Amino acid sequence: MRADSSRPSSSTPTPAPTRHGCRRPTAPSVSISDSPSPRGGTPIAVLSDGTKIDSPRFLRRAEKKLKKAQQELSRKQKGSKNRAKARQKVARAHAEVADARRQFHHQLSTKLISENQGIAVEDLSVKGLARTRLSKSVHDAGWSSFIGMLEYKAERYGRTLVKIGRFTPTSQTCHACGVKDGAKPLNVREWTCTACGTVHDLDTNAAINVKRAAGLAVSACGAPV
Repeated sequence: MRADSSRPSSSTPTPAPTRHGCRRPTAPSVSISDSPSPRGGTPIAVLSDGTKIDSPRFLRRAEKKLKKAQQELSRKQKGSKNRAKARQKVARAHAEVADARRQFHHQLSTKLISENQGIAVEDLSVKGLARTRLSKSVHDAGWSSFIGMLEYKAERYGRTLVKIGRFTPTSQTCHACGVKDGAKPLNVREWTCTACGTVHDLDTNAAINVKRAAGLAVSACGAPV
């Protein structure tokens, strides 16, 4: 998923009316990354200026604690009070992870909505990614929840939220010359355009292309870009 956005005059979100269901996005673009970084994690957002916002990886950080709690539960006798207590301990551990992730999503989505008039999001197939070797990172990042927060906050504060089709070749197209270079393996983080020689960071190039695609989408629905 990727996104386009423009700076408001104030850092505080203020509800605003819209016309024809469209608002005008300008300036920096946000990209929700769909591929792993070299260190095995995934940035949850990449701005078109190259800024990358890493996911805190709450689930991975809590894996040892969760595993220990689950092992303690498995050793308790079924139907016993101790097993019930152990089950509650496991539930609390999972709840702590979910709460920490939710708080992070709230803080980040509020920051993006506050600082930008519009955000364009690439509509990735999260369910499809969850069936790949990225499944743990996908679940840990909680992309769907994060995008959901962006959606309702954009509506509440009169911001633009444009969704770009998942089949738009944002990571395959050179933003400098427009040539489609083809699909890239997941381990490729940087590539050179064979047509113009421009060296691209995979995610930043995609974010720039999402920004442009967002402009086309808003033009199509009648708003100036």
